[in-house]
Amino acid sequence: MASKENQIISFFQWLTPRFHLLDDLDKPGTIESIQKGAELVGSNLWTLIFAILIASIGLNVNSTAVIIGAMLISPLMGPIVGIGFAAATNDFNQLKRFLRTLTVATVVSIITSFIYFSLSPISEAQSELLARTSPTIYDALIALFGGATGIIANTRKEKGTAIAGVAIATALMPPLCTAGFGLSQGNWQYFFGAIYLFLINSIFITIATFIFVRYMEFPKVDWGLYKEKETKVKLYLSIFSFIVIIPSVFTAYQIVRSSFFKGKAEEFIRKEIITNGRRVLEKNIVYGNQSKIEITLLGSKIDQTQEDELKNKLKYYSLEGTELVLLQDLSTTGMDKLKFEILSEIYQNQMDIGNVNTEKIAKELKIFFPNLITASFAKTKKFDMNENVYKDTNLFDSEWKKLPSKEEMEKIKAYIQLRSGEKEMELITRLALEK
Repeated sequence: MASKENQIISFFQWLTPRFHLLDDLDKPGTIESIQKGAELVGSNLWTLIFAILIASIGLNVNSTAVIIGAMLISPLMGPIVGIGFAAATNDFNQLKRFLRTLTVATVVSIITSFIYFSLSPISEAQSELLARTSPTIYDALIALFGGATGIIANTRKEKGTAIAGVAIATALMPPLCTAGFGLSQGNWQYFFGAIYLFLINSIFITIATFIFVRYMEFPKVDWGLYKEKETKVKLYLSIFSFIVIIPSVFTAYQIVRSSFFKGKAEEFIRKEIITNGRRVLEKNIVYGNQSKIEITLLGSKIDQTQEDELKNKLKYYSLEGTELVLLQDLSTTGMDKLKFEILSEIYQNQMDIGNVNTEKIAKELKIFFPNLITASFAKTKKFDMNENVYKDTNLFDSEWKKLPSKEEMEKIKAYIQLRSGEKEMELITRLALEK
């Protein structure tokens, strides 16, 4: 028994030093680094402006890589870490200075992104941008753990690569860019949602910094007769953090509930609806005060008795109170109109090429090019990656016994352009497989 206890003690004696944070601590270097990082003048200010512009472009064109690049060069972490460090070391004068710096950085960032989005021709909110308008408790946790990682890495003699990762994980810049977008579009929901996310990130990075600076016992400023200020700072920080986190907890709860509901709805559709050869043509799952599952079906029809049984089964999938709507008569769902529109568009695409009959032009080509087997014409769109736009074009798709030469291709293209009256024409040629 004693031997087993000794083994446990030995294990903890071996394990405990691996969690020490004081071994390679660089207090003078950390203080100097935080003081420099909290300054937002000259090159730091210009770096912030250009980083905001890069992040705004990334959000505008929905490019994750560009956004990450902007976060890596952003100096926004400096004043936020400085606030936490000053609060932990009782440096009230420095705390006020860092708060002013962060305020200036926030205002400059929002104004810069506002100007960019006001001038940008792309006004649609992309997915990367929308992701910064609904903060949750998970954002608070990311900021807390990210802030802890940041201050631990910042206090080491060897900084490593963790600080760059923290800048990406805590995502301080995108919310400010989103706030500028919301302001430029007059969308206050986007604006306040993004500002709230930035506030959450900043507060919890500050809290993590405060906790670990206190744990690592950095020297404190002696306030002497103003000792009561330390208690007030702690109290205000705690109250403010609690108030800020309440809405994010509610938002996170709603997201979890919505995801759970949609997962159960998908399970219900998969197990109860898609049977007897039925197929789901379209589904609409709505979570809220009036939750609803609306399904458009193809295949064997569900009668009223079966429908009532399905509605009764909803409770077994934790979907009580959910309205189930089954659309099986396609004429009542606008499907006939949809089919007509699709067929009309196909017909129009075939006939719009100079009003030339596909069969006739193919047979004419066959006279000059006997190896031609099949041919089709259609209007389509191609995406230009350089200009980031769709362009109209016409497509000639053909199958051959023997592929035409480059010179013959030019003749075919010129002939089709002449007969159809279309300038834009792209040719696709394929060698027929032997049967």
